[in-house]
Amino acid sequence: MSDFTPLRSVLYMPSSNERALEKAKAIACDGLILDLEDAVAPDAKPAAREAAAAAAASGEYGRRTVTIRVNGIGTQWHDDDIVAAAQAGPAGVVVPKVNSADEVRALVAALEKAGAPDHTRLWAMVETPEAVFNVREIAAASDRLAVLVMGTNDLVKELYAEHVPGRAPLLTSLSLSLLAARAAGVAILDGVYNDVKNIDGFLAECQQGREMGFDGKTLIHPGQVEGANTAFAPSESAVEDARGILAAWEEGKGSGVVTYNGKMVENLHVESAERTLSIHEAITALGV
Repeated sequence: MSDFTPLRSVLYMPSSNERALEKAKAIACDGLILDLEDAVAPDAKPAAREAAAAAAASGEYGRRTVTIRVNGIGTQWHDDDIVAAAQAGPAGVVVPKVNSADEVRALVAALEKAGAPDHTRLWAMVETPEAVFNVREIAAASDRLAVLVMGTNDLVKELYAEHVPGRAPLLTSLSLSLLAARAAGVAILDGVYNDVKNIDGFLAECQQGREMGFDGKTLIHPGQVEGANTAFAPSESAVEDARGILAAWEEGKGSGVVTYNGKMVENLHVESAERTLSIHEAITALGV
């Protein structure tokens, strides 16, 4: 995991808001989604496209993983968005409502035709029932696809469901998408939490996402960054346990049975411990 990139907190920022783009340079999030879709009014989209492309190409966001969310496939803005985003060369191009592997392949072809550099990856949003049914094929459709992003607000709408604590109506969709991401070896981000004033509810949802296995969470307010950064980073006790497991494994080589704190240690525990330390070291290197 030497090339591991933390994505604990990925913040949506409206590209039509020059002040927001400037403010984002000082926010301690792991990633930014410079938005051209939901957060931008139709008449502001061309100017927002220019602003997002300029921001992504500026190199002024430091260590943050900068992406651009384009308007959806079939909209009047999509093709121009793809060209502008590809030429700006962000870390990722986020595409809403990706419903099939064929759409992934077509998006990759469009990015490459527009001259996207190799480091510009595709981030596909999973936010419809069709996408959930096809998510395994979506996740594995192209080596250029790097991240699945859960669009939980749209999923709730499409399911005729409700936003409730614990997210029972969404658990099937979240779990299937997680399985697909892990099978394909790509990252996956949990959806947003809408009530920015409900800190306890937000932290509970972060904990749920972390326990399920998500790599991080998409956010709609800078005040949510710290909570997500903490929730999706290994705890001090987890880091201590990981180091202890690896030390016990090393010391017990050849003995046949290795234990740590009274528990048997096997290869799977060693791999998990190595992953925990890799994540911890990558986060520590960020200096935040």
